Formats: sequence, structure tokens, C-alpha cells
Amino acid sequence: MEENEHTRYNEYIEDMRQREYPMLKETTYLDHAGTTLYAKSLIEQFSTDMISNLYGNPHSASTSSQLSSRRIENVRLRLLGLFNADPEDFDVVFVANATAGIKLVMEALRDQGDGFWYGYHRDSHTSLVGVRETARKQHCFSSDAEVEQWLAESSPRPSSSCMPGLFAYPAQSNMNGRRLPLDWCRRIRLAENNGGRPLYTLLDAAALVSTSPLDLSNCDAAPDFAVLSLYKVFGFPDLGALIVRKESGDVFDKRRYFGGGTVDMVVCVREQWHAKKSETLHEQLEDGTLPIHNIMALDSAMTIHQKLFGSLEAVSRHSTYLAKKLYDGLSSLRHGNDSSVCEVYKASASVYGDWRTQGPIVSFNIRNSHGGWVSNAEVEKLSAVRNIQLRTGGLCNPGGIAESLGLAPWEMKQNFSAGQRCGNDNDIMGSKPTGMIRVSLGAMSTIRDVNSLVQFLREFYVQMESPISTLFPRVTSLQLKPPTRNPFHVESLTIFPIKSCAGWKVPQGKAWEVRREGLAWDREWCLVHQSTGVALSQKRYPKMALIRPSLDLDEGVLRIRLAESLQSRTAAAELTVPLSADPTLFSDEAVFKQKAVRVCGDSITSRTYKSPEISRLFSEALGVACHLVRFPAVGKGADLTPSSRHSKAHLQQHQIPARMQIPGSFPEAQSFPLEPTVERPILLSNESPILTISRSSLNRLNELIKAEGGKAAQAEVFRANIVIAEDLASTPGTEQPYAEDYWRFLQIGTQYFQMLGSCRRCQMVCVDQHTAEKNEEPFVTLSKTRRFDGKVFFGQHTCHLAIGDASSPLAQNPTISVGDPVCPYEDGDAANDLILQSLVNT
Repeated sequence: MEENEHTRYNEYIEDMRQREYPMLKETTYLDHAGTTLYAKSLIEQFSTDMISNLYGNPHSASTSSQLSSRRIENVRLRLLGLFNADPEDFDVVFVANATAGIKLVMEALRDQGDGFWYGYHRDSHTSLVGVRETARKQHCFSSDAEVEQWLAESSPRPSSSCMPGLFAYPAQSNMNGRRLPLDWCRRIRLAENNGGRPLYTLLDAAALVSTSPLDLSNCDAAPDFAVLSLYKVFGFPDLGALIVRKESGDVFDKRRYFGGGTVDMVVCVREQWHAKKSETLHEQLEDGTLPIHNIMALDSAMTIHQKLFGSLEAVSRHSTYLAKKLYDGLSSLRHGNDSSVCEVYKASASVYGDWRTQGPIVSFNIRNSHGGWVSNAEVEKLSAVRNIQLRTGGLCNPGGIAESLGLAPWEMKQNFSAGQRCGNDNDIMGSKPTGMIRVSLGAMSTIRDVNSLVQFLREFYVQMESPISTLFPRVTSLQLKPPTRNPFHVESLTIFPIKSCAGWKVPQGKAWEVRREGLAWDREWCLVHQSTGVALSQKRYPKMALIRPSLDLDEGVLRIRLAESLQSRTAAAELTVPLSADPTLFSDEAVFKQKAVRVCGDSITSRTYKSPEISRLFSEALGVACHLVRFPAVGKGADLTPSSRHSKAHLQQHQIPARMQIPGSFPEAQSFPLEPTVERPILLSNESPILTISRSSLNRLNELIKAEGGKAAQAEVFRANIVIAEDLASTPGTEQPYAEDYWRFLQIGTQYFQMLGSCRRCQMVCVDQHTAEKNEEPFVTLSKTRRFDGKVFFGQHTCHLAIGDASSPLAQNPTISVGDPVCPYEDGDAANDLILQSLVNT
């Protein structure tokens, strides 16, 4: 950076500090409404363009087609101008995304007669890493220093001189925003000119140009190929680009595939011959009809982006300042014992505030006051409730993640074999995180966004109390007193026939059957996406709460009604399906077809309803193409197999009371019988046959919510099958919130149940079950009061225990009812042994 430019930059930063608000362009300021303003302006301009003009397929001589051709070429030139690329030296190939541009280069090199050598940097995006699978030889450079050493050699070319080579790297790491040397392209070209087969350079500029300029004015120093993701720059349209240095374009001469529009002549009868177009590179490489409307939208996007934000240089200064503020804010967060809250993954040579070394990305993980890791999945759930948009997981950067987190290949393979997948909840394994949290800032980010994120982390993850008190918890009266004998009863029983849809309450006095898989008819049905075969959930489709099934046992049908707000979307507002496990016994028509679906990560064979009327009602109501499928509890014959899914619930650490232990004693005494290893079948529930909550615990939660001015939570949001309440009329003032954490068994009426462990919660509890509206509560308050080991818990997983005497009517037809008395047995209760002795399969 030249001295005068450096001075102007410092003046800009100082101006930002004084205003405490970033300047976008002259006197134009945007707050959170800025995103809406930008999107509205862009769509309006694009819409005006579409209404005012008729665009046709450019592979034609019609007036509309020629208009498309002229506009596309104008946009092509404009895009080159954005990066100071002389059209005499460069060409632009429009592609679906940056990955498609990478594949285009890879295909050209793959089709060389002897294959190609491939070198890539450790910080490469997954899409760059994948090229190695097609290379004859490949090498991953583990550091900048290794690249520098390679470049320092007299002629850094592929180890085998008989094949061309490709060196690929990112201009900016998409993982942590560090910026890599652009000068490598020039130095490789200088060395390559010394002789030998060509060594091309591929620059992944997608992350860099989202907020910063890329200067291609010096053709000799530019990469041979640069890929861009234009939606990352402008937000719209979904389009990518490959910028090709024309002197390197001959690498595409041996590309075998051709598509419509890239050839002048094709012979396919008797002979196989074709003549490729040769006038321009983009004519040779843009297979098929171009995404005409996306390219027109790009023209509108460049206009509006420049109007609101000025140049990419201005966006760079703006986002660089915000990244520095965020980095400083996260680094300043401290627990009460002065330990750091955030572990920020920054390269040693990168400096926040210096655009030359660091882009506007901050990646980090969170530690608790003991130094333990906080689950990123839980952070993501809570941030979604607060409408904070961030990304967690492997970030499509395997090399950077492994290096930053200290994960050796064997550890990553071990984690994979143990069930870790990018995006699932297994994000802490072997005392190490398997991914990280990434925050990316851009043109529309504001200082308010930065402050909101820092305040969010301070509110939920800064622990001010001394860690000593939590490392050595006090022995409370709850763990020492005899089992609870307060009057409890079943306040309500709820069945959820269709997974993630509304519940149906069992009528007062109705004896309801309890099965191994849970309460009868609970979660036997679900809705699955017609394309992916994955079960739908309220987390993504909250309007599922407005689909209201009910059981008509007199007619033997499941009635499905839509809430009034959904009825206008569909031709029919109600339908029925038989409760019979095998309706074909009563009909000559095939009602089902077997189909594999995925429920909570499990692959199961279910029966999909063939009726188009059934699929149409749910698809129209939710606005997503879906089928109704069934997974019944019991079966008969080859087609009707019993449940293949089993409970995953287990006791959590916070449920095991602290016990006084004499040092050196062995073995440690067990306060309750060891939980036997029994597979407990479930249908379509997430983790266990039955979910139980306590009214006292809900009351305590709502007291805390209302104290902060929030809206009290209804029991329905927790989607529990059994709600247990205390008889406060006979024993007023004796509520025991969260006593269920220490219950190990329940007797409900004449039946026995085992408590399997606390229920881990997500943001789905924020969906109002009557309106389908999303709120912050109760997840926010739960995150402050019921978070253990980084996870949020409320309610208890439960299963039924069969009575030992199989000839007993109580065993042959186990039932419970609303109003039944409930007797809980706590940890340490001697009655536990008697219960286990009287039961089978426990």
C-alpha cells in the first residue's frame, strides 16, 4: 500500500471510530433495512428489464435472440472491467457456480493424452481438493512455506515432464479469511517459461471478490484461470464465472465433450465427426443455452451494487473495519475466572484491520469457564432463535479445519466411523471440536450486526461464577431425602399420530393402550419430501403445527383437518385414512407402495400412500411436494415388519447426583441398579418411545420467562406424551421443579415406566403450536437455565416396562389414563430393586 493510500485508509478507520457506524458511500447509510433496500432495488430494476424487453435463445438470428446476444456480451465486458481485465487478454465463461468453473478446467486437463499433475494448497475449498481424484499425480502443499520452497527451485514443474501441471489455491481462505499471496501466479509463470511442459495456475477467487477487488490489469502476473461465485458478490443471481487468460486457452483444445452451441458442425450418422467453434473461448466452453435471465440480472446487480456501495474497494474498507471490531469484541470476552470465551482461528501472519493479509471472516469456537468446548450445534440452534445468521461445521475446507483443530487423518477417520458427519450434532469428539463457527461480513453488514453478535455471546456463553462451585457441586437435600411421595397425577396424555404435526389429546377417563414403541398410534405416520425421501419437520416447515390429526376409534380412521389459515391453500380441508395396519384386507386396491425414507438419520422401509389426493392436500398446505407414509408398530407377513428403530436416549451427566466418596474406596457404590442394555423399539419419534414433562418444571420456566417480559410457553410446544402434575390443592406450595431429573422409575396407575434420560431441545420449541409463528421463547430462557455440557434439556425420555406375569390382564392389555396417580422413584430408592425384580426384559 502506497503512503498516501495508507493515510487515506487510516483516516477512514478513524472516521468509523468516531461515528461508530460504517460509511457505505458518501452520505448513504444503511442499517438492518439495508439488505431489504438493496434486494428491493435490484429486483425492481431486473423486473423492469424483463417487462420492457423480449429475450430469446442467443443461438438464433431472431430479433429477440440478437438482443440477448448483445446484452450478454455487454455484461461479459462489464464483468471483465470490474476486475481491470483487458478483453484482449481475458475471456469470461459463464458457469453455474465457482465449482462448475473448476470442473471445466479439470475436464480440459483430464483429457490431455498423458493426464496431468495437480498441486493444491492445504487451505483449498473442497471443490479444489476434489480435482485430485482425476489427476495422474497429485500433491497437497501443507503450508505457504512449502509452496515458497517449491517456487524457489530452479524450475518448479511437475515431477514428470511428460505431462502438463495445474497448481490451484484460494486467494482467500473460505475458512478463516486469511489471504494468500497473489504473486505466486506470476512466479510460477516465470519459472514455467524456463522450459518443460506447461504449468497452469487456477485461482479460487470466490471468497476474495465477495468483498474485495481482484486486479487483473497485469496479464503476465494474472492466474491462467480464476473462478468466481457471483452470488457471493451480489447476492443475486445464482451464477458463476471462469475468467480465462487467453494465452492459456489452448488447454481446452483437447477437451472432448461438446454441448449445444459450442460446435459449428456435427456428423453422427455413419461417421463421428464435429467441428468446434473457434472464434472465442466462451463460445467453445459455454455448453447449451446460457442462463440468459441470470446474466441480465447480473447486469442489474452490478448497477445497484455500485449505486449503493460504490466500488469493491469501498466494500473492502467497510467490511475490514467491521471484521476488526468483531475480532476485538470476541477476543475481549472473558469468563469470571478470566479465561477466554472464544478461540479464534487466525493465521499468525494475518492481522485484522489489514486487508492485505486478512479478509472479513472470523472463525472461532466457544469454551466454557473450565476450558471445555461448547457444542456448535447448540450455538447454531440458539443463534437461529435470535435471528443471527452464522455457519458451523467443516466449512468445506478439510485441510484448514484439520490444521486449525489439530485433527490427524486417523482422528478424522475415527470420528467418521463413530458417526460424525458435517452438520450433525457429533461436533465434539475425543475432546476436540470437529468443526467451527464462521461469521462472514460484507457490504450490507453493519456495526449493529457486530455488536448484536458479541452481546449474544456475552449473554449466553460468558460464565461469571467461579468454576470451583460447578466442579464440586454441593450435596443437596434432593439427593439425600427418601423418594418423593407428594401426590402426583397424569394431567394430560397426548398422541402425535403424524410426526411433527399437531397433537391429539386423549379424552378424560379413556384407558389408553401402552405399547413397547410408546402410546398407541403415536408417531406412526410422517410426511416425507417427494424428492429426498427425508421426513419433514417443524424446524423447517413450522406450518406442520396447523395440520391437526385426530383419532376416530369408532370409525377406525385417522382424520386429518387443516387449520383455517391453511384451508385457503387446498381444494380439500380434510381427509381420512384407515387405522388398520393392513387396509388391503378390506380393499382390492393397493393402498401403499414400499419406499425407503430417512427419519432422524435412520434409513427405514415405510409404506407410502399411493393416493394422489392425500399427497396433494399435504403438498398444497405446506408448499412442498411431500407424501404421507406409515411405519406401524406391529406387522404381519412379509410386508408388515415391526419397528427397526430403537431408542437412543440415555442418562445425562447432570442427572447423576454428586455422591460423597471415601478416597481410595473400591469399587464405587452404585446408588441404583445398572441400566440394562436392552433395545427399546421406537416408531418415528426422535429418540425414545415416550416423552414426559412436569407441570411444576414448566411453571418454574414460565416464571423466569415472564420475569424478563417474555411470553409464557404452553405445554404443547414441548410435544410431550405425558404431562405429570402435582396435586397442589392438597399440598400447596410444594412444587418440585426439575425433580424429574432424578426420577428413575414411575408407577402410573398399575403400570411401570423407566426414565431413560433428559430430552435435548432445539429451536423447534419456539414454534407456537396454535399459530405456527416462531418466537424466541422458551429456548432462550432454557439456554440460560437448563444448559448442561453445552446442551439444552427439558423433559424426560421414558419407556414402558412389561410386568413379569404375562398371564396377568395388566400385562396383556397395559393402559394408562388421564388422572391416574403417579408415584415416582428417585435415585437411591430401595424400591428400585423390587421394581426390577417384578419386571421382565428390563
